[in-house]
Amino acid sequence: MNPPLQLLIDTDTGSDDAVALLLAARAAEATIEAVTTVAGNVPLPQATHNALITLELAGAGTVPVHEGCDRPLLRTLQTAQHVHGSDGMSGAAPPSPIGAPSAGHAVDVLLRLAHTRGPQLTLVTLGPLTNIAAALLRDRHLLRRFRHTYCMAGAADGHGNITATAEYNVWADPEAAAIVLDAATPDKVTWIGWDASRRDAVMTPQRQRRLHDLGTATATFVGRINQAVNTWATDVTGLPGYDLPDPLAMAVALDPGLARHTEAAQVRVALGDEARGQLLIDRRRTANALNVTLIRRVDTAGFERMLLNACGATAEADA
Repeated sequence: MNPPLQLLIDTDTGSDDAVALLLAARAAEATIEAVTTVAGNVPLPQATHNALITLELAGAGTVPVHEGCDRPLLRTLQTAQHVHGSDGMSGAAPPSPIGAPSAGHAVDVLLRLAHTRGPQLTLVTLGPLTNIAAALLRDRHLLRRFRHTYCMAGAADGHGNITATAEYNVWADPEAAAIVLDAATPDKVTWIGWDASRRDAVMTPQRQRRLHDLGTATATFVGRINQAVNTWATDVTGLPGYDLPDPLAMAVALDPGLARHTEAAQVRVALGDEARGQLLIDRRRTANALNVTLIRRVDTAGFERMLLNACGATAEADA
């Protein structure tokens, strides 16, 4: 039997991040070693609050949660509260966690764990890459030290969710994303973008009913915290339901076999105001060295099974 996957998760805990944390906490084949929080979907204190609530709900309340950067490297924080609700959870989360954040800044924790346990740890990033970039500025080889890094980041087809061409996590701190890409190699770093999510992780009304029909507290929680995103999908992106980009990235980290189409690519990030956060993918033969693996399609049925299993009565009883 293979040893459990040991996860280090960096999150700006909005509603879909919370679902990703649930997937990780309920996965029999994984343990969460630590969670680090970053400003993004919501301000940093709310992101930490939401992470604590979710871990406690999932039966993982002993996982240490460390607060990190409260703003992008060079820019003013612009949250996604217009998407996820003012609390990031559609106003549906429990009001108070039992626990509190653990001592130690997220960047220091990332560096310490990379140096002491890196080969055993899989890093999964669910928000803007500010904490990771700040750590890279202190250790250029950070990403090489981990077993692998999976990032929910970008939109490889150029169709954005925060602008016409940019995905929110990259747009929120494009300089941080550029630093990560500059240090990445495709054997060590995989990006799962919004292009895969809107194709393969949309909770259509039929899928929402299957989730609701589980009748568990976890399934109810997932449905309720995503109602603001469901409205935003209808009004803005035109999807037939809310999509789950962060859980999709977590699912691939938990089971890389879910990936159906991958591409090793040479990727940069646009930093100018007009195209801020857009991925610039150079597929020419004369391009610079490949720096990241992109997941372009994921097994939708396999992803849904993982979600339903995590929210089902058996997983809830085991938590």
